[in-house]
Amino acid sequence: MTFQELSTNSQDYLKVLWDLREWSDKAIQPTDLARKTGMKPSTVSGAMARLTTQGLVTHAPYGDIILTPLGEQYALKMVRRHRLLETFLVEKLGYRWDEVHKEADQLEHAASDLMIERIDESLGRPTKDPHGDAIPGPNGEMEEDSSILLTDAPEGVKVRIERVSDEDPKLLRFLQQQGLSINGSATIGKFTPYSDIVTLVLPSGAKVALGASAARRIRVTRLNDEGGTALS
Repeated sequence: MTFQELSTNSQDYLKVLWDLREWSDKAIQPTDLARKTGMKPSTVSGAMARLTTQGLVTHAPYGDIILTPLGEQYALKMVRRHRLLETFLVEKLGYRWDEVHKEADQLEHAASDLMIERIDESLGRPTKDPHGDAIPGPNGEMEEDSSILLTDAPEGVKVRIERVSDEDPKLLRFLQQQGLSINGSATIGKFTPYSDIVTLVLPSGAKVALGASAARRIRVTRLNDEGGTALS
């Protein structure tokens, strides 16, 4: 099956599977996909059966869902479209970073390969989108991601904000209002026992408290004392 022959729903499922894999190391279950898409488990199971028949995923009933090499190739094609469109909307049309996710969801299915290539060229072939996510190249090549979830960063460490999930516009607006942005720095505040709150201390001294669900949508890298990326 060629990419062009895939239904929009199948394209969306492949992109979501890639997104789930990017943000978590745990195996992907049908329940994860149902939660992410808002679909009924039975609907997800039917979709996975079709993708399995098409050779795009491997999935036994109640088992893990894994992208095949072809499925990964098509997923990266969708991810490239989505992230280039988000970047185009921000840089060329003046959208805010909290406004572009749903717009790109609609446009990515309609845009031709030629349009995506022209957009990439007009933007100077960017490697990151407005949320810090790596943009796959034409052949699926991507920069290596060494970031960690904010929830995994130890207390007292200085970090740089590398990526923020684009799915929650309210969180994106909140972070911007608090002065947090991609490539911005902060220090992990003191942990409170039995609390799911992560506190970030900004260079200005301002403190931003984030719940665990919000903190899990942010990826960071550890900085050394000079502001460069630490090796460990």
